[in-house]
Amino acid sequence: MTNAGLLTPLYGAGAVAARLTDDEWVRALLDVERALSRAAAEHGFVPVEHAKRIADTAFAVDPAELAAASVEGGNPVIPLVRLMRAAVGDAASAVHPGATSQDVMDTAVVLLVRRAAEPLLADLRGAADAAAALAATHRDTPMMARTLLQAALPTTFGLVAAGWAAGLDAAARDLAARVDALPVQFGGAAGTLAGSDPAVADTLADLLDLPRQQVPWHTERTRIGALAGALGVAAGACGRVATDVVLLAQTELAEVSEGAPGDSSSMPHKRNPIAAVTARASARRAPGLVATLLAAMDHELQRGAGPWHAEWGTLTELLGTTGGAAARLRTSLTGLGVHPDAMREKLTGPDTGHAGTLVDRVLEAR
Repeated sequence: MTNAGLLTPLYGAGAVAARLTDDEWVRALLDVERALSRAAAEHGFVPVEHAKRIADTAFAVDPAELAAASVEGGNPVIPLVRLMRAAVGDAASAVHPGATSQDVMDTAVVLLVRRAAEPLLADLRGAADAAAALAATHRDTPMMARTLLQAALPTTFGLVAAGWAAGLDAAARDLAARVDALPVQFGGAAGTLAGSDPAVADTLADLLDLPRQQVPWHTERTRIGALAGALGVAAGACGRVATDVVLLAQTELAEVSEGAPGDSSSMPHKRNPIAAVTARASARRAPGLVATLLAAMDHELQRGAGPWHAEWGTLTELLGTTGGAAARLRTSLTGLGVHPDAMREKLTGPDTGHAGTLVDRVLEAR
């Protein structure tokens, strides 16, 4: 989805996709290689002037050519290192010092995740803020609760929206924590740091503003699995709220309506809650991607023979589809029309209990 230009805006993935383009991949890979040369120079493994030349060189990298050259070795780092070494002449030995392709690839993925997470989390938190605003405004607006899609007892729309905000807040907190915890990767050919030093790994992390690693995690992929789970939960939280909006916006209920509803090519009377609809569509794609990443955690021995390669496209897709769900939900909830009269028409039974107090608790906890 991140590269499907026609559909990316429709599914809301545009802001995240912009952080995951081919050019952004190349930039992240170069950022890691430049920082690695500098870290190695700081600890005497390569000449400082060579590291400076690498830092100052504007490498001409055509992403399409790099992609084609990646096929032989199975990853883009191998041809990128060749290109960089050819470009810096006698400083070639200072390119990629003590590293293996996975060190650069994994660390570049961490950089990309952090960059893509910025707009994703902004939209997730923006959707939560919009839900909280609805909860505050409609703290005491009564409506019928539905259980198993049947009329149950009265509640308030404020409590419904407070539940939305609580779920979105929790998903955003967990996702942010998982992203922030992703460390640098640097272990060398077999994860032993042969030909380098743990201090180089630490300096590399510092230069890239990443957490330091305890040990290389070439085939220990719990971090990627946990990130996948957090992204899936965030998508699910968005999908759940979007589902409520779609149901409450039905003609038969008409209790909410989007501020900018979609139309129909054949039925001009229709006002579709299209932002919520497309948020649901994006969220529905996430579980399969999460499952792929969890299934790919069984990396073999000291280098994954296939599972590692399966992560790259799957993770970028998952970032895009979760980001899309959050972006479209934020659009849906911002300016959402609430119709108390339509809600009141369907009320029967006792009062709304302690709904207002529960709303207050959610808003205070934020």
